[in-house]
Amino acid sequence: MVDLTAIGLQIGVVLIGAPVLVGFMRQVTARLQGRAGAGVLQPWRDLRKQMGKESITPDGSSAVFSIAPLVAFSAVFVIAAVSPFLTTRSRTDGVADLFAIVGLLLLGTVALALGALDTGTAFGGMGASREVMVAALAEPAILVAGFALSTRVNSSNLADMVEGVALAPADAATPANLFAAVAIGIVVLAESGRLPVDNPSSHLELTMLHEAMVLEYSGPRLAVVEYASALRLTTLIGLWVSLFIPWGIATTSTPSALLVAVAAFVVKVALLGGTIAVAEVFLAKWRLFRVPELLAVSFLFGALAVSTAFFLAR
Repeated sequence: MVDLTAIGLQIGVVLIGAPVLVGFMRQVTARLQGRAGAGVLQPWRDLRKQMGKESITPDGSSAVFSIAPLVAFSAVFVIAAVSPFLTTRSRTDGVADLFAIVGLLLLGTVALALGALDTGTAFGGMGASREVMVAALAEPAILVAGFALSTRVNSSNLADMVEGVALAPADAATPANLFAAVAIGIVVLAESGRLPVDNPSSHLELTMLHEAMVLEYSGPRLAVVEYASALRLTTLIGLWVSLFIPWGIATTSTPSALLVAVAAFVVKVALLGGTIAVAEVFLAKWRLFRVPELLAVSFLFGALAVSTAFFLAR
């Protein structure tokens, strides 16, 4: 019963908190820019407004356009449900494999890219090609960095990786762990469409990546896309804090440990999200041809993490 409660609690925290995290990051940015901001609950108001509007389907599009938002949402929902955010003693831990998580991230990206291509518009095709390029460069980086983390526990299971650092805090400061943290941190920015890779608040079509793919969506479909985007940001930040700052995660199946884990998870995700928002105030979006350079740096740090991990293991 405690395991089922932990799963339900984790899903509830992520589902409710994802739009709030987006609103919090926007509010931090607004305050630093001297604006009042719309409030941390504005994303929830936007979702409610979109759910009440009519969905418009472009002429000539197929079922791919309609199904893509649901596939993208479902993929990130599974990640949010099985990842070790609150506890390493969940019944879903066996599913939370590094390669499965990366595959689900790529599935969501490919689904939206196919939906954008299905519209036949110039901006949809442009955004899809750019998004797939970023994914093709980011996924190897996260796999290499994750492989470095897996060598410490001889397993690619995320719960084992998290528990290994939680029970041995000194491992968090090893060179391999620090290199992997930088590599996956860059991937988090790229996969969630944050600066300097993408600008989530941009309305200039020629600079868009993610937003160019969803220009044709409206109504409930757009709400699902935006909700999936908020969930993706929350789960990526949650994965980073769980892998590299796992303190507070429950390693025992007790109600008190779960309550502490919820509080710790919320605080850590809010702090990292706020840090990203503060950094974005002082960053500009990079030109597209410089994005591969950034992701190459991420892959390099991942390779350094693997080399260091094998060297220390000898």
